[in-house]
Amino acid sequence: MNKNIETFLGCDKDYAPSRVVVFGAPFDSTASYRPGARFAPKTMRAESYSIETYSPYINKDLVEDAAVFDGGDLELCFGDTEKALEDIYKFAEKIIKDDKFPFLIGGEHLVSLPAIKAAYEKYPDLRLVHFDAHTDLRDDYLGAKLSHATVIRRAHDFLGDGRIFQFGIRSGDKPEFLWAKNHTRLTKFNFVGLEDTLAEIADKHVYLTVDLDVLDPAVFPGTGTPEAGGVSFRELLNAVTMVFNNVDVVGCDMVELSPPLDPSGISTATALKLMREVLFLADGKKSG
Repeated sequence: MNKNIETFLGCDKDYAPSRVVVFGAPFDSTASYRPGARFAPKTMRAESYSIETYSPYINKDLVEDAAVFDGGDLELCFGDTEKALEDIYKFAEKIIKDDKFPFLIGGEHLVSLPAIKAAYEKYPDLRLVHFDAHTDLRDDYLGAKLSHATVIRRAHDFLGDGRIFQFGIRSGDKPEFLWAKNHTRLTKFNFVGLEDTLAEIADKHVYLTVDLDVLDPAVFPGTGTPEAGGVSFRELLNAVTMVFNNVDVVGCDMVELSPPLDPSGISTATALKLMREVLFLADGKKSG
């Protein structure tokens, strides 16, 4: 009898032949409002067996038509943010150096930063496409430079101007929006202009970061800082699909699901359905 090893549904291939590596970063120590995102990877893994491996959207099956390795959840130090980020960086760096596709499941949004950095170090022309309800452009939050409220600003520290494209944004303080006018390309409320943006960066490598609170809380209440006026699941799925189909995505993440805040499980099920589709899209990428 073999020992039981729990994986995301359909993500049980060996590392060597797999194109995509899924891993969890269960960390939410800088959450500014309601914590709980640290439980997302474990909960999603357990509840992934509630959905089918088959996608009716693209007529593919995770077991038959994809090669995905589940790298498990990282053991992160909740008392030391910099140490936790360094551990995420090292794991993502190995995946990228092995010419595989890192798919990070958060956790709060700050966990994206080291994965973005690892991708940037391999692909110096990297562009960041950011779907979120929040700007995440504060230079600090209550004096802390490393926060889920500062993650995109910290990514700008090494990416620089003209490389960050934000969509769905509907919350932030006034200085963040003013700063964005000179340093990022920010689209409020929706994905208008996404197709033109992707055409503009078609020859670049791209990292996609998806804060799931871009979804309207009516369909995704399980998040730490819900904001009314978000997009629908189908709008988000179409936008993510458009990104993968039009540019060379070399890494991505999904963050800010907080399962304890939605006992119904609807938010987790929604995240899992999006994850399934992204796995197919990522498995089809052949970056270099």
